[in-house]
Amino acid sequence: MSFAIDISAESEGWSKVSGVEELVRRAAEATMLDNDAPPSEISVVLSDDEHIRELNKHHRGMDKPTNVLSFPAARMKAPAGGTRMLGDVVIAFETVEREAAEETKSFGDHLSHLVVHGVLHLLGYDHEDDEEAEIMEARERKILSKLGIPDPYAERGEPAKRS
Repeated sequence: MSFAIDISAESEGWSKVSGVEELVRRAAEATMLDNDAPPSEISVVLSDDEHIRELNKHHRGMDKPTNVLSFPAARMKAPAGGTRMLGDVVIAFETVEREAAEETKSFGDHLSHLVVHGVLHLLGYDHEDDEEAEIMEARERKILSKLGIPDPYAERGEPAKRS
């Protein structure tokens, strides 16, 4: 399979993270492979709280920063022999850093989880109700396990699941 992953760092904070592009690429590719995605292209924007707050306010009516936002592209057929644009994932540095510290997770593991989460949204997964959330979280756990990353939901009192 061929995947194009365009990664752009638009915040100074990301320059402190060694190997950030490889972490993002690895998590995004693992997610697309696990879901048998057709040849696809995604964009991952490594941003900051200020920018993601504006996006969150404009698109979701929530005037606060969040860790990750996904913007699926219109579901159009890819040109013959070409790749289909899946959409954009935007991640806020300060929120990722704060959450990782609060949850005593490594920054890289938390970032990888958010990339997986964001790409799953581009692939059509959601968590609007309990059933959808269980399906999406199970998929996240499976992909993260393949990446050697501990279950991010285990601290909620759920047993760590490995597949």
